[in-house]
Amino acid sequence: MSTAEKKADNFIEEIILEDLANGKHGGRIHTRFPPEPNGYLHIGHAKAIVINFETAKKFGGKTNLRMDDTNPSTEETLYVDNIQSDIRWLGYEWEGDTRYASDYFDHLYQFALRLIDKGLAYVDESSAAEIESQKGDIGVPGTNSPHRDRSPAENRDLFERMRAGEFPDGSKVLRAKIDMAHPNLLLRDPVLYRIKHEAHHRTGENWCIYPLYDFAHGQSDSLEEITHSLCSLEFRHHRDLYNWLIEALEIFPSRQIEFARMNVDYFITSKRRLKLLVDEGIVTGWDDARMSTLAGLRRKGYPAEAIRNFCMDTGVTRRDSQQTLDLLEYKVREVLNRDADRYMAVLDPVRLVITNYPEGQTEMLETENNPENEERGTRELPFSREIYVEREDYRKEPQNRKYFRLAPEKDVRLKSAYIIHCEGHEEDADGNVTQINCTYYPDSRSGEDTSGVKAKGTLHWVNAPTAVDIEVRMYEPLFTDPTPMDHEDRDFMDFLNPNSLQVITAKGEPALAEGKVGESFQFLRKGYFTVDPDSREGKPVVNLTVGLKSSWKG
Repeated sequence: MSTAEKKADNFIEEIILEDLANGKHGGRIHTRFPPEPNGYLHIGHAKAIVINFETAKKFGGKTNLRMDDTNPSTEETLYVDNIQSDIRWLGYEWEGDTRYASDYFDHLYQFALRLIDKGLAYVDESSAAEIESQKGDIGVPGTNSPHRDRSPAENRDLFERMRAGEFPDGSKVLRAKIDMAHPNLLLRDPVLYRIKHEAHHRTGENWCIYPLYDFAHGQSDSLEEITHSLCSLEFRHHRDLYNWLIEALEIFPSRQIEFARMNVDYFITSKRRLKLLVDEGIVTGWDDARMSTLAGLRRKGYPAEAIRNFCMDTGVTRRDSQQTLDLLEYKVREVLNRDADRYMAVLDPVRLVITNYPEGQTEMLETENNPENEERGTRELPFSREIYVEREDYRKEPQNRKYFRLAPEKDVRLKSAYIIHCEGHEEDADGNVTQINCTYYPDSRSGEDTSGVKAKGTLHWVNAPTAVDIEVRMYEPLFTDPTPMDHEDRDFMDFLNPNSLQVITAKGEPALAEGKVGESFQFLRKGYFTVDPDSREGKPVVNLTVGLKSSWKG
């Protein structure tokens, strides 16, 4: 489809189509994703990644990955590596090598000198508190710094000495000289550079002054000739400064366009607070399966395709949105229902003995791997006199006629096996069922049933002699409140869910011992589960990815 035939699906694409129609930038579309490498990417970042990469892809453009590494105090190579890994896992590849704002430190320094020489920036010795008080307030003009009217020559000398390391941290900053009465408080002489005698993860000790985000961001966009700088809505008020700096420096005119953030119920998307959860040991790490990080969601078993679909289907708007966890889980289920093979595992096992089945006999039964995909074929299951079933699938006394599971004198079919007739049970002194006793109909084998017995219920089961012990991590949301950060009088930690993780030992069919890390299965009648990296040979560990049922209606 030619560009002229493409239709806009959102306001960003409307802008791009207009630019293309006007021949702007020679018909070139170039976006970028610029994360700060001070933590792991989360579900909110996924939205930004999808928008940037999919928008460029639709119009035959390119997307850069640039690390906004201007703060040496918080950035680590570990985070850089993880960010790259997460983006590739999500299904995207950026243009060329990974870029870094630190690649442009020399350029940015020269830009700062250019502003100084034009009388548009000055070195200020005011403290952070004094600078804040000088800004005034909404509707209240600010006051000029006493250092605002230094000559360009004096400012250049001081700034070059800042660069040379003559002054201690916090003693001086470089500020843009704009308008202390500007209606946008961010343009009341914002700070562009600060002194930090601190080693950088890439440049080492080459620099002791570092640009702030607002100075590095737009100028890095310009240096890379980014045509459409797509960012989230909280940067709307920064756009005026973005444009002012481009005009003042007379450099390539990248255009900043803001879209709404995406929030999801029961998730937090603040890297600072996510780091707090890690540092305080609330979770096991950035990739804990309860976290909203992409690493955590991947570990839990969310497919990359499902996250992409979720981000695309929730649209691109100018108003922040709160999406339900149900919708995200619906998207996960859509993919796993198609792709995940079905296996049997009993999460709360009780022994069942088929009293008329020959002792010492084992037979192999055939079952399908995935009814949604015949190409996945079949596998064999061992079956013998003793099996495990779910404790909840047995009742001593059924309460109503619509109960079709195990109870005395009831018939049920065992999945891919036989129909059994329940005779009764054995229990301990406390009344807990310790064993269920049944008989089977030998001529009721699945696919060969000539018994004439009609069983309305079908149960999953696991052969007891060959059962594999599986550590199963059952998850609930990490928070009990869908918006834990929206309470002015409460800390988000107040809403931690004490039941967010429960570990149980299940009994699984033998094939589950061979699952590979990251492989997802459906445990029949229970949900979708994914093999965890903590698995070891003969000791599988799986995470509950998502249950089988959803309350969301598409």
